[in-house]
Amino acid sequence: MARNLLRDKLLFSVVPWLAKGVICFLWSTMRTEVLGEEHPREFWNRGVGIIFSLWHEQLLMMAKVYRGPGLKSLVSSSKDGEIFTNVLRVFNYGAVRGSSSRHGMAALKEMVRECRSGTDLAITPDGPKGPRHEVKPGIAQLARLSGSPIILMSFACSRGHRFASWDRFVLPYPFSTGVFCYSRPYFPEQGEDAESFRLRIQQGMEENQLKAVRRLEELGVSAI
Repeated sequence: MARNLLRDKLLFSVVPWLAKGVICFLWSTMRTEVLGEEHPREFWNRGVGIIFSLWHEQLLMMAKVYRGPGLKSLVSSSKDGEIFTNVLRVFNYGAVRGSSSRHGMAALKEMVRECRSGTDLAITPDGPKGPRHEVKPGIAQLARLSGSPIILMSFACSRGHRFASWDRFVLPYPFSTGVFCYSRPYFPEQGEDAESFRLRIQQGMEENQLKAVRRLEELGVSAI
């Protein structure tokens, strides 16, 4: 028991700083371009909280590209979630703990409060366990309850490694080219039901990812 506690303590305290070192090193060596930052900046200037939607596989580099006033991410209540929460902390970001299967309603209520107070939220709508690239209903429900805009985020890079995980998590290689893309804001339309809104977000995620991939191609490289 004592050995397991020591192992977990090291895991939770050391790994986040190692992760930060890797992320900062990659960022410093990569050629990066950000598209569409005017969309979130409009709301940052007004003090309006934004709901950012990004695929689970693209989490790694988002800590460096974000330039807003303050961010919290929805993180699962698992041990892996505890590690990711500590990674967020070393970047001075926060976490809302919960998922659709554990503490989901409490997490939803907390996120609504955070949005209404002007805090930005980052959500992986296909996480924490998939299916990959499938938007779940929660993000649409959060936008309807909070009144906050959803802005989609995507990332594509020219060279890197994809892990054999359910999400095919992306680790960019040093000195690769990366493109980040913010979409226009999404709001539920008058009379639109939750499923129609979810499908519109799904289509938007796919289109926004394609924009990042096409920009890479314009720069003369292909996405992994």
